Amino acid sequence: MEKVIYQDLGRISYKDAWDYQQVKLKEVIDRKLGNRDLPEEEKVKQQHYLLFCEHNPVYTLGRNGDFSNLLLNKKGLEQHGIEYFEINRGGDITYHGLGQIVGYPIFDMACFFTDIHKYVRYLEEAIIRTIAEYDLEGHRIKGSTGVWLLGDETRPPRKICAIGIHLSRWVTMHGFAFNVNTNLEHFNYIIPCGITDKAVTSMHLELGYKVDYEEVKDKVKKHFKELFEFEFAEAITL
Repeated sequence: MEKVIYQDLGRISYKDAWDYQQVKLKEVIDRKLGNRDLPEEEKVKQQHYLLFCEHNPVYTLGRNGDFSNLLLNKKGLEQHGIEYFEINRGGDITYHGLGQIVGYPIFDMACFFTDIHKYVRYLEEAIIRTIAEYDLEGHRIKGSTGVWLLGDETRPPRKICAIGIHLSRWVTMHGFAFNVNTNLEHFNYIIPCGITDKAVTSMHLELGYKVDYEEVKDKVKKHFKELFEFEFAEAITL
């Protein structure tokens, strides 16, 4: 069974988290390449990471994104105290901020399975199972990655968790952004993921009360462990 180190980075700037991801990504890839030509008995056990954090307000644009989906200019970003980065994950523009659980799995998928679509489905499923514990029914919408609550006569479909990933040599980075107690006002200044006929939501908005953030994190961790069938190594808090 694979071992995963869980690290809670706490509240952290996007740039600092990005730099840390790069360090851990290189570590996992270097270990993988170092094992490549070794006999089985000399190979070093691969180590994976699951990083959780909460970002200061930031918009990130994926490599295939459309800059016009950002509705603020540089001055507007400064006025609202929101940073902006163009990055190498898939997907379009999204928002990260306080009250949101951002998860960055750095997994060598060769140790689990080499199927990108299955990997994304597992990320979605971890969130679907988590919100089900609060009587919220999460769904997938064909052609729209992430976890959604279905619409009705008064509301459109609402995204509660965005997903964007990048793989290098089958090692993952980036991940998911799960709206728990998130300030959704900041989504008004972008066209989230370039989608105009749907909305965003949070557990707080759907349930009508502020959710225990730490409790939700523990549930997400539990479902990751069950889905990917790994064991947590000793947790590290930075």
